[in-house]
Amino acid sequence: MKELSYEQIDEKIFTETLPNGLRVFILPKHEMAKTFAIFTTNYGSIDQSFVPLGESDYITVPDGIAHFLEHKLFEKEDRDVFHDFSKLGASANAFTSFTKTAYLFSATSRIMENLKILIDFVQDPYFSEQSVEKEKGIIGQEIKMYDDQPDWRAFFGTIKSMFSQHPVQIDIAGTVESIKDITKDDLYTCYHTFYHPSNMVLFVAGNVDVKETMELIKENQAAKTFEQPEPIKRNFPEEPTEVAKKELHVTMPVNVPKALVGVKETDIPSDPKAFMEKEWLMDILMDALFSRSGVSYEKLYEEGLIDQSFSCETHLEKGFGFSIIGGNTSEPEKLAETIKAELLGINEQKVDQETFERIKRKKLGHLLRSLNSLEFIANQYSHYQLLGIDLFESIQWLEQLRYEDLQTFLSTWIDEERISFCFVQNEE
Repeated sequence: MKELSYEQIDEKIFTETLPNGLRVFILPKHEMAKTFAIFTTNYGSIDQSFVPLGESDYITVPDGIAHFLEHKLFEKEDRDVFHDFSKLGASANAFTSFTKTAYLFSATSRIMENLKILIDFVQDPYFSEQSVEKEKGIIGQEIKMYDDQPDWRAFFGTIKSMFSQHPVQIDIAGTVESIKDITKDDLYTCYHTFYHPSNMVLFVAGNVDVKETMELIKENQAAKTFEQPEPIKRNFPEEPTEVAKKELHVTMPVNVPKALVGVKETDIPSDPKAFMEKEWLMDILMDALFSRSGVSYEKLYEEGLIDQSFSCETHLEKGFGFSIIGGNTSEPEKLAETIKAELLGINEQKVDQETFERIKRKKLGHLLRSLNSLEFIANQYSHYQLLGIDLFESIQWLEQLRYEDLQTFLSTWIDEERISFCFVQNEE
């Protein structure tokens, strides 16, 4: 077991890579009353085309299968795993994103028992044809529920306007039609390919004994048999630099129209430090322009184009990235065009060195405050581990960012071909 010491933030993480390839991280926080554990696999909704374990040819599986698999893992032949956790006083959950699937629990007692349940249920799949068919109706209702939410439709509409080939454009849950094609065999194929321990990270944070926790995990894994790990071959189509559509219109009943602007990222760095720098610079720019204290936010608010729903966010992953800005507005076209003009007109006058340094300090402070949250640490540390990045080590990279780095980034960051609009309005 290796000890990782981070003197800058006064934290220690204990880690070990087990013989089966599973990476385990334990962060002892004895001052905390609860413990949080998350078991994450490097497999998300975009992983549709791949070579199954032990085979040589690529296959393509139905949209939404990673999310479907997440649901099904909780259901065993004789029980629902949620009941196992609740009987031990734990709160359990799971989520699927574009790039990962995670299973988690938090508890204040009987931690080792709950941890064993977490590991065992994720590593013991049970799928039957009958239960798969039943789940299609449940997930179909979930999909329809999201289809009725204007914010969700606007978010994915903006992504669809940006991407024409990459599967990030496909709803994480798939569609009612696509999930009809999912079979028990499909689920097992995806499970055995992507849920191998060597493709997963287990993070435990909280009031635990490090040695006891690691021993439990090692004994648990040693008692199980897994196939020899193989590099996973994933296939992603080549995505054009320019956006798929300049404008995408969604018609549905809304009290107030919505306008969102998407900025499509290109040239995603493979180097960990360069990747993190790009992610932070994207975030700093969005903050400088469109946060409540941003120069563009003030302009949009004074013109009456936005309300409290206005927001901006950035996403960067291996192979794709984007920013989304917007919200409710009585003048959707004018808001979109104004945001676009603000983006294309970004320069040193809008983001001067003083603004850059202020926002950098703000980001650093927010990150350090977030380290008081077990959920934040476990989620984010696991996320960046799957990207080959040590979250705690990377804090110094944020501190080292210079105004000159922002200027260099600005020189190539934005162009009109990578900006798109999504409007959600009532049918006229």
